[in-house]
Amino acid sequence: MFQAHPNLKILLMDSPVQVRTRSTQPCAACRMLRRRCATDCILAPYFPIEESDNFARVHKVFGASNVIKMLQMVEESRREDAVKSMVYEAKARLRDPIYGSAGTVFYLQKHVKDLEMQLQSMAAQVLESQRQRDQLLKILMDVHSVNQSSPVDNAILDRFSFMLGDNSIWCDPNQISMDCFGTM
Repeated sequence: MFQAHPNLKILLMDSPVQVRTRSTQPCAACRMLRRRCATDCILAPYFPIEESDNFARVHKVFGASNVIKMLQMVEESRREDAVKSMVYEAKARLRDPIYGSAGTVFYLQKHVKDLEMQLQSMAAQVLESQRQRDQLLKILMDVHSVNQSSPVDNAILDRFSFMLGDNSIWCDPNQISMDCFGTM
């Protein structure tokens, strides 16, 4: 009978890294396909048992043999990205069987166009508001210059104190009352 060193048990329990033994725990793909998971299983690094739902989706959409063929066609350094893409596309296909992830792309493109149109509309409204403000400032400046240069008595404008500054006009609303307008 094999007897382990007493310190070995302590090292394994304190180790933060958990070693997964292939012989006792198959990958999600082999488990779902009910086959023995070989040490050189191409699917094992990308479909661990904890993520069996990902392989179930990919298998339902693409089929196990097609997934294996696609992975074999991709160089090993890019296989993880390929698997992520397959999982994303499988989720999208199950959600929208006709368009898949293209439907999401089309939706987002339409949303971007709608937001661009709203932005253009808001920019036009801002420009119009600035134009109206500039016209009002010009009118008030003209009225103010007429009041200073001519003896015209404008009772309404004389009753209120208009303040001009920083390209804005301000009038104290507490000064406005209905009897002001009745004396014209």
